[in-house]
Amino acid sequence: MPADTAAMQSLLQVQRDAFTAARPEPLSVRKDRLKRVIAMMKDSGDDFARAISRDFGHRSHEQSLMTDIMPSVTAAKYCLKHIDRWARTERRSPMFPLGLLGAKAELRYEPKGVVGIVSPWNFPVGLTVGPLAQAFAAGNRAMIKPSEFTEDTSQMMKDVFAKYFGEDELAVCVGGPDVGQAFCSLPFDHLLFTGATGVGKHVLHAAADNLVPVTLELGGKSPTILGRSANIERAGERIAMGKMLNAGQICLAPDYMMVPQDMEDRAIGAVSKAVSAMYPTLLNNDDYTSVVNARHRDRIQGLIDDAKAKGAEAIEVNPGNEDFSSSNGHKMPLTILRGVSDDMAVMQDEIFGPVLPVKTYKAIDEAIDYVNAHDRPLGLYYFGEDSAERERVLTRTISGGATVNDVVFHVSIDDLPFGGIGPSGMGSYHGPEGFKTFSHARSVYHQPKTNVAKLAGLMPPYGKTTRKTLARELG
Repeated sequence: MPADTAAMQSLLQVQRDAFTAARPEPLSVRKDRLKRVIAMMKDSGDDFARAISRDFGHRSHEQSLMTDIMPSVTAAKYCLKHIDRWARTERRSPMFPLGLLGAKAELRYEPKGVVGIVSPWNFPVGLTVGPLAQAFAAGNRAMIKPSEFTEDTSQMMKDVFAKYFGEDELAVCVGGPDVGQAFCSLPFDHLLFTGATGVGKHVLHAAADNLVPVTLELGGKSPTILGRSANIERAGERIAMGKMLNAGQICLAPDYMMVPQDMEDRAIGAVSKAVSAMYPTLLNNDDYTSVVNARHRDRIQGLIDDAKAKGAEAIEVNPGNEDFSSSNGHKMPLTILRGVSDDMAVMQDEIFGPVLPVKTYKAIDEAIDYVNAHDRPLGLYYFGEDSAERERVLTRTISGGATVNDVVFHVSIDDLPFGGIGPSGMGSYHGPEGFKTFSHARSVYHQPKTNVAKLAGLMPPYGKTTRKTLARELG
């Protein structure tokens, strides 16, 4: 047995033993953990942002505070605000006539035990601490496996978290793919994975051996549909914001844009204009984030080259006319691709970078049919003021979530569940649904003193009372 596996199994046992010994743990303990999460993020937020920037080669400091640190704090605050209501026992109604005889039914939301969290590199802190806050709110302990691609940030999480939590509450396991594989094979009481769909399949296989319930937050190709009634300039600005944030390295980034044929030039122009306004230059612009590493940059460039070789027109949005080839970093300008087709890799794979393919349609049903002919996406975005068309798009397509007249924003609403469907994910967290994801809904029935089974004729020997009960319930 590899040493890492043995150490992680030992940690899991320490946490499970502590969890069992502490039962029943009062809500005050959960609240204290959430308060420590908030204090930890506030105290260490700037240091985490600097670590993330080192891992990326460069990442906007303000962006890291907005997308990793602030959401971590607000998630913990949100849980702290609602935990009393979420954890309340729910009364349920026993069937007639059991309720009249004194029977009682209730549903208790109880902690599962130890939750494993596998977090990605694109928002390494936010996508770790967000689910952690909900796991804590539900009364669990947690073990975390952060990404090896953000090595400094992952090590910092290991060091900082240990200052605020004992390892019987929270532990961080750092390492490469071998550690990740061993981690996902542990018999957790729940496992949450955020990352690529291909890796998610392996995680699901690994968890299946121990029948571990799994939440998968994956990705896919989130379509952005512009209706004829859309304000093109406003849409271009908002699409540009969502596409350029984190250099497009977002599971919810608008992956491709669909526009009416006669509006294509205006839509492309609006996105280009908005990018230029936000980022007059890119290479030395502190607001613009780098692609995470050379391998990822080369993969994105390969998508562009493949599309061009198969006939797509590439429009590079480079407001400062900068020479990216002479840079020793990994920043990339936005490339808009028009004339794309499904045989191009860029229309098959999740892009996860600053590339925006554009498809055109004549009637809105063409766009709807295209979305429905492909894997169900994590997000779907519709721009337009035509309420009938908006509802047609929303009711005839299926996606994990949707935002109307903007992109990405549905994930920022703490009270809404966040998750995918099919290849874009399984299960959800955020909101009260997140608390339930990390809880066991335990049904409890209290039988009255009366022998209900005998009274209803449910006990042998069966006879007249039995037949009356059957006739009543089946009649």
